[in-house]
Amino acid sequence: MPVSLRPPRDIMHFDVACSLAYSVREPATLVLNVRPAQNARQRIVSERFETTPTAAVESTTLASSGNRLDRVQLAPGEFRLDYRARVSLEPSRVDPASVGECPPSELPLDVLENLMASRYCEADRFARFADKVFGDMAPGHLRVTAICNWIHDHLDYRRGSSNAHTSAIDTLTDRAGVCRDFAHVGISLCRALGIPARFASVYAFGLEPPDFHAVFEAWLGDRWYLFDPTRQAALDGLVRIGVGRDAADVAFSNSWGGVLEPLDMQVSITRSDGAAEPADRTVAAVSVDAG
Repeated sequence: MPVSLRPPRDIMHFDVACSLAYSVREPATLVLNVRPAQNARQRIVSERFETTPTAAVESTTLASSGNRLDRVQLAPGEFRLDYRARVSLEPSRVDPASVGECPPSELPLDVLENLMASRYCEADRFARFADKVFGDMAPGHLRVTAICNWIHDHLDYRRGSSNAHTSAIDTLTDRAGVCRDFAHVGISLCRALGIPARFASVYAFGLEPPDFHAVFEAWLGDRWYLFDPTRQAALDGLVRIGVGRDAADVAFSNSWGGVLEPLDMQVSITRSDGAAEPADRTVAAVSVDAG
């Protein structure tokens, strides 16, 4: 069993918020994925979802992922969304050395799809490289940490170095990217080694400048554990928004039908008690999975 590094009840409260503004040229359908997920370790204390002008909002929670989506029908003109929530977060922290891998024969059936290649994560093309660099390492959380270390040390974090079409292979070739690209490479390497991995969008405490952040989760032992190859935020300060096979599944917004021009985007996350990010970030294996 994993060894806990903190008391069983270590609850933090975060205030998260985002504001999105668009110029709408033609009637359009906008689907947003900005609300934090809810489970036993991440609870919504309060939230407010407001649109200007006031519009009908259709909301749902996807059974497959827990992602919380909102659909709005937009008329021509300017549209603004203002969302804020207080979130109670109780991350699990355990000794990384006590967390092993789970063979495919024992994985839950609903986890298996996260072993397969996807649009941005061509895991099948990473197999030889992953085996050569990481194949001889002992299976477990520490091996996934070694993957993150390699990504951090060998890829440059460079804004504007990628676009919506950039895949993990592109990032590995160019040796540069942003958080979504780092996550895609981590996911691809894990899957190539037989470790289920998925993309996660989060509000990230300590990230500068504040923005929607991308990390990944790997299924180890009996649950999902968080990893951030960028090393730009505290693992136990990540408020999960959505999860999916890659970034295509968890974009914070998608639109159909009309032409939308982004005008403004603001994202924030603060501790509700005003506390700053600890100087020493946790080195524990961190999970906000309900398992």
